[in-house]
Amino acid sequence: MIDRRVFKDFDLGFLMVVVILSLIGVMTIYSATRPLLDAGQHSFYLKQFNWIILGLACFFIMLIFDYRWFVRFAYPLYIFGIMLLVIVLVAGRTGMGAQRWLNLGFLSFQPSEFFKICFVVTLARYLSGLDQNVKLGLNQLSKIVAGFFILPAILILKQPDLGTMLILMFIFTAMILTVGIEKKILITAIIIGLIAAPLAGKFLWGGLKDYQKNRIVAFIDPQADPQGIGYHIIQSKVSIGSGGFFGKGYMKGTQGPYRFLPENHTDFIFSIFAEEWGFIGSIVLFIVYLFIIWRGFETAKNSRDVEGTYLALGVTYMFSFYFIVNIGMTLGLMPVVGIPLPLMSYGGTALLSNLLALSMIENVRMRRFASYY
Repeated sequence: MIDRRVFKDFDLGFLMVVVILSLIGVMTIYSATRPLLDAGQHSFYLKQFNWIILGLACFFIMLIFDYRWFVRFAYPLYIFGIMLLVIVLVAGRTGMGAQRWLNLGFLSFQPSEFFKICFVVTLARYLSGLDQNVKLGLNQLSKIVAGFFILPAILILKQPDLGTMLILMFIFTAMILTVGIEKKILITAIIIGLIAAPLAGKFLWGGLKDYQKNRIVAFIDPQADPQGIGYHIIQSKVSIGSGGFFGKGYMKGTQGPYRFLPENHTDFIFSIFAEEWGFIGSIVLFIVYLFIIWRGFETAKNSRDVEGTYLALGVTYMFSFYFIVNIGMTLGLMPVVGIPLPLMSYGGTALLSNLLALSMIENVRMRRFASYY
């Protein structure tokens, strides 16, 4: 049975901010894809709105179950996620040079998006079972890397999906550092990393696809090929800069609807928003995102148990990485790695996975006093 008393601690403000941010995304998608030059009307915004409805339904369904239930079944969830990643490589749908999607006929989705949630839950389960007063040694750290990180990283890189792999790496590193590792191991790792960086860079460069190499070159010098590999970043900066202080106004931007900016409703949706709402609007948007991130860390701090702490931290780390890297991409501060802006970029699977992840924060938060009932 559901203990209704936990719902008295439901954080309505957190949910409202998430919903508002998602609806801002729908508005921006509509503005970016509205037909000025094309004959037909794109329906991206309608599809995104439908995914919001589905995502919110799943959000509330997840709240019915105590988050400790998910932690308890973390390892089966992890194995199921690995199986989906394997199936993608065998029978996945290929698009834009990558094999990342599973087509069920009535639905096409990207398993790696949902695996990130399984990954966070699994790490929360394992790390919460360790002695919290003892820092990780080399033996323990090696087991965690080999047991939880290496296999999914390889499977995701085979798709290839560099953006998702980087997110997993960030989540893993951040949670391991939260637990703490022995100082000598940390110092040794930094020294080895600095020494091996040139060799590792050369090795990794050779393993990158041509389009991934082009993204790095474009990040270093977009003007080297302004009509080719540097076009995305240049047009993104033009869009953001043209918004000025107050912006051009909603649906008065030109970079999106006139198709000057590629991927204007996905990876570069912030550029469209900044053109229409300017510096002031962008600052307000940043505050909204920082509110969600702050709520995540606060929830982790006030959790009733260590499982809830690690679960909320993992989701918050993931959401923060999404936000920081996407904004960095659009501003030309980071290479373009195909990471969407959470809750705003078009994409049903990414939106649904983000709402499911954020429901974990709400779940932990509303049950932080449950032990006193």
